[in-house]
Amino acid sequence: MSIDYKSTIHLPDTKFAMKGDLPTREPLALAAWDASNLHARLQAHTAARPSYVLHDGPPYANGQIHIGHAVNKTLKDIVVKGKLLSGFRSPYVPGWDCHGLPIEHAVEKDIGKVGVKVDARTFRVKCREYASKQIDSQREDFKRLGVLGYWDQPYRTMDFKFEADILRALAKIVANGHLARGAKPVHWCFDCGSALAEAEIEYADKVSPAIDVAYDAIDGDGLAAKFGVQRGDAIVAVPIWTTTPWTLPASMAVTLNAGFDYVLVEGPARAGRRVLLVLAEALAADVLKRSGVEALAVLGRSSGAELEGFKLQHPFLSRQVLLILGEHVTADAGTGAVHTAPGHGQEDFAVGQKYGLEVVNPVGGNGVFVTGTEFVEGQFVWKANDTIIELLRERGVLLASGKLEHSYPHCWRHKTPVAFRATPQWFIAMDQANLRQQALAAIKQVQWLPDWGEERITGMIANRPDWCISRQRTWGVPIALFIDRETQEPHPDSVALIGKVAEVVERDGADAWYELDAASLLGADAARYEKVTDILDVWFDSGVTHAGVLDARAELNGERVGTMYLEGSDQHRGWFHSSLLTAVAMHGHAPYTTVLTHGFTVDAQGRKMSKSLGNVVAPQKVISTLGADVLRLWVASTDYRNEMTCGDEILKRVGDSYRRIRNTARFLLGNLHGFNPDSDRVPVAQMLLLDRWAMQQARRVLKLAQRVFGPDARAPSDHSPDLCEFAALVQELMRFCTVDMGAAYLDMTKDRLYTMQQAAPARRSAQTAMHAALEVLVRALAPIASFTAEEIWAHMPGRDHDSVFFSTFAEIEPLFAGLTLAAEESALIADLAALRGAALKRIEELRNDKQLGGSLEAEVDVYLDAASIARIGDCRGELRFFFITSEVRVHALDAAPADAIVATFGSVPAKVVVTPTTAGKCVRCWHHRSDVGSEPDHPELCGRCVTNVAGKGEQRDWF
Repeated sequence: MSIDYKSTIHLPDTKFAMKGDLPTREPLALAAWDASNLHARLQAHTAARPSYVLHDGPPYANGQIHIGHAVNKTLKDIVVKGKLLSGFRSPYVPGWDCHGLPIEHAVEKDIGKVGVKVDARTFRVKCREYASKQIDSQREDFKRLGVLGYWDQPYRTMDFKFEADILRALAKIVANGHLARGAKPVHWCFDCGSALAEAEIEYADKVSPAIDVAYDAIDGDGLAAKFGVQRGDAIVAVPIWTTTPWTLPASMAVTLNAGFDYVLVEGPARAGRRVLLVLAEALAADVLKRSGVEALAVLGRSSGAELEGFKLQHPFLSRQVLLILGEHVTADAGTGAVHTAPGHGQEDFAVGQKYGLEVVNPVGGNGVFVTGTEFVEGQFVWKANDTIIELLRERGVLLASGKLEHSYPHCWRHKTPVAFRATPQWFIAMDQANLRQQALAAIKQVQWLPDWGEERITGMIANRPDWCISRQRTWGVPIALFIDRETQEPHPDSVALIGKVAEVVERDGADAWYELDAASLLGADAARYEKVTDILDVWFDSGVTHAGVLDARAELNGERVGTMYLEGSDQHRGWFHSSLLTAVAMHGHAPYTTVLTHGFTVDAQGRKMSKSLGNVVAPQKVISTLGADVLRLWVASTDYRNEMTCGDEILKRVGDSYRRIRNTARFLLGNLHGFNPDSDRVPVAQMLLLDRWAMQQARRVLKLAQRVFGPDARAPSDHSPDLCEFAALVQELMRFCTVDMGAAYLDMTKDRLYTMQQAAPARRSAQTAMHAALEVLVRALAPIASFTAEEIWAHMPGRDHDSVFFSTFAEIEPLFAGLTLAAEESALIADLAALRGAALKRIEELRNDKQLGGSLEAEVDVYLDAASIARIGDCRGELRFFFITSEVRVHALDAAPADAIVATFGSVPAKVVVTPTTAGKCVRCWHHRSDVGSEPDHPELCGRCVTNVAGKGEQRDWF
């Protein structure tokens, strides 16, 4: 009669579900976090720790979040939670950028433009309401990602207190001498009707006219003489090449390069008269070819420096212009001479300042030439191109005309071409008070991840113009300055006055500035001054969040060992840039100690995501089908330093990886049933070799996690090259779960866990290793797949808290205290694994040939040299548990049969033979052993199982 041995088998037992069902479980976890006030409890629990702050770059409060938002917020949350586990206090205050054009345009569609259908105050109220609704919508999506933070107390740049802090930051910058005013050329969007910041510009291809235009010399004899030529009755002209004919009405000079060699050549005749052209020698042949002249006839040579000061006739206006010198003239294209309009170009303006040129800007803010502009009055600039080209042709000064497709600045909002346009604006001056050099020095004190970020922002700061911070719009923080009606100079007490205005704004909001009676602050002088009505660039708003958040929020006070800014790679010219300039202008140092940059998301073909291509991956859809943890795992497993590829197939593969991690956790949890870490843990020195090996693999993962999320609070300045290498950690976790655990250790220990007596030292040894592995896995996983880590944590034995985020990496280091694995022991495991691999390959072949079923139906004979047999030593009796076969026998290498499989054991030859077993099968452990039935009371058991069921229990020393 058969005996039921089920009660003697210790099968895995856990309530941790095999199926993640994340779209259902995750909202329940979020509700539990809220119900238990998890975030507040974490802040209280970590209050005494040193702080590491990730400062949130504010997303714009407009529209639904997209995959880029999800990437950004997930990376930030990974950093924040990683710092928690590294022993820091890591408060995260989310924020929103609330002012600016996108919101204005959205509100205009609803209620109309200011001054047409609605007054400015009502318009600003509607903008505030719109931004609030957008924030509420985005906040729920961000929370659904599993991001922990002060969601009920975010910072919003439209809050009265924050608007006041923006003004206080401006006052500090004014006090330090960095504010300037002037009619300088700035990027101007005719659709926005406002100046644009550098960060609001993107480049796209544009087809423009490309023309060569002759500027005739007033003193043709004198100019020709510089080339050693007598001109006779010939016209001497300096041709320019331009792709912006509309700027010619503002042309005030022609610029040459002092270091170039220029030639005087025969050009195309004009109305029967010879024309001699001054051209850069390197470009002369190309210019003449465009002009229809095949032969290059050089009449004389001169350096550019010799030609300075000659006067030229404007090609269609009565104005005479100067021939000047500038280093911005290149020989890459054109003629070697550049028409110079200080009102329409930064380099033109700079060289014009040197020569005292008048700044002429005949173009209105709507892109139309102003009244009185000869020939093109009332025309839009792009349309005026054709008019001007035809005018030049009529005058006989158009040498060549064509079309050129080239990269051109566009408004990032409207996707339309912009123009340089000189208007009175307020600037933060880069060199007036040495801001540029201070900022360049500050960059060197920052850790840049990846390191190429330093070079990128250095180049941008080194070459950027003054920062135009004024905008001619309605929804924003006003530049709260009083300026003299006659001199246009700011009030001499501007710093104090801005401070007083800030007090009013903190109470009543930015609208208070427009309604403020100047006499209340200026007294009898009020009539002499007028209020500036421009608003601040929104990049100034977000650029001073270090003042309005980092320096102002009580939650962020205390000992801070580091501050990280983390955004997309476009922010080297955006938020990283504006924050650096404002912080240096205010305090002389950068606002951050570390800057991490991530790439943009593209589809599987590397294309930018767009609705028209139908390749948009909506995070809301991914979360509702696969779960936030799968999305988070994709973010962490992707190399964020480059473009981040995302698509259905990629997410499917990530889902498979997630399941492997989950299944590993479930196996570990199931086999820890009945294990009490406090009483059942086996000292490391008494653990089996295989378990010590598993502990070593777990410790390797722990150390990498500490380096990736570090530095540890105990050594906050100890930066590792693995810092923030999240993809490397995910790869290591996958290796740990699939190779170390899944393909080896977990299978090898099943027999021990299932069949040995419950409290057997060898079984407790395996459980000790599994417990340590799970303690590592749950912590390393927590910042990445937070919901799953919390679910694992809830089923773990010996928990001290209800959330994994109360734990740290450091607290589990004692689990590995005293752990040693000698080099020869590690080598033995590795070499046996290779030998096992050869045997398993043969077993699979026999299974395919239907000669055996599972590996326990096989017996393995291993043939080794004498030294290798000595290496195996006493563990040879337990090799079958390592191979997961019913028998492993070891023989001398020279006894191997001719058909043995060739293998290796370390660096020496070995051979393997696999044969189907003929021994009886034990119904309890399923091993085939010759001693099955040797015990009359248990006729279906092997001798080992009899010992485990009815004796003292099996002794295991190795595997």
